[in-house]
Amino acid sequence: MNRYKICVYAISKNQEQLVDRWMDSVSEADLVIVTDTGSTDGTVKKLRKRGAVVYKAKISPWRFDAARNAALGHVPKDVDICVCADLDELFDPGWRQNLEAAWKPEYTRARYLFTRSRTPDGTPIKQYPMEKIHRRNGFRWTRPVYEFLEYSGTDEDKTVWVDGLSLNYDPDLSKPPLQALSLLELSVRENPQDDRAMFWLGREYMYRGKDDLCIETLKRHLVLPSAKWDEERSASMRFIARCYERKGDLKESRLWLFKAIAECPHVREPYLALAALGYKEENWPMVYAIVKKGLSIGQKSGSYLVEPESWGFLLYDYGAISAYRLGLYEESRNYAQKACELNPADERLKSNLELIEKKIDENSGKEALS
Repeated sequence: MNRYKICVYAISKNQEQLVDRWMDSVSEADLVIVTDTGSTDGTVKKLRKRGAVVYKAKISPWRFDAARNAALGHVPKDVDICVCADLDELFDPGWRQNLEAAWKPEYTRARYLFTRSRTPDGTPIKQYPMEKIHRRNGFRWTRPVYEFLEYSGTDEDKTVWVDGLSLNYDPDLSKPPLQALSLLELSVRENPQDDRAMFWLGREYMYRGKDDLCIETLKRHLVLPSAKWDEERSASMRFIARCYERKGDLKESRLWLFKAIAECPHVREPYLALAALGYKEENWPMVYAIVKKGLSIGQKSGSYLVEPESWGFLLYDYGAISAYRLGLYEESRNYAQKACELNPADERLKSNLELIEKKIDENSGKEALS
């Protein structure tokens, strides 16, 4: 017998083709409530046919927090646990059992794994904690985009980690990606002291090639009193460096990458960025040293800022090239072999390994002749 009354709630718009798999995914809930914000296809009809309770709402001007708050407002007050999951987010089977096993009435919210991307065989590529499960009362969504659950209850805000609960992002690739810039700018205008919103806005400027705006915004992020998370601060510095590099100022880029490493020396991402810059500058001693340090970090931080390429073949590739340029051929071969193992289809990596092995063979022949 179920211990708690659990409701899954969501917002939707023109997601007809996602309905069946999503309803299968959330079927372990007692109740599924969806607020549709203007579908013109069969989304609403299909959701109702599958058993969801569907409301309609017009959110104008559009903002995600308003839409989610409208959806949350339809959840009955006697629900014990609210589970927010979009139609492109799918739970692994058994999620309810894991949630109920971890939950106690004194908890206000739950954290669990969110898989942002996967290989074709289902192996997670990018995975980090998510927090969209919460008690019914005392919560509201804030920020126009990349929304945050704000708690205003009278008792302590207590979070529980739910082992075995995983939510997987599986988007509709036929739809264009979210255009978040205007909403991020609005978010910062509404609360210029929100360090997370400021960081996300600067990052968005970087993605769009707006280098000067990115640099200005992320420098503002770094001086906010609440911007204390070292990994996010390091990412700001790394993104500033990327913009300076694109502007052709390699000296300033290098300076900011050293700052990024000093700020958070236990993540790989700034080491890979500095190795890439050193490769561009042909600074082989620096590349070699940075690769060694980067590869000494053996564990991912687990945050949303982890970049999969930092854990792939690239550091080994830079290690192979820099060691070769420094005459360290045996070490170069070791790095090259590992790079090939991690990316076996790359012909350039194979060619580099063959070149290194040929050089080692030539040196061995010279030693034999002497």
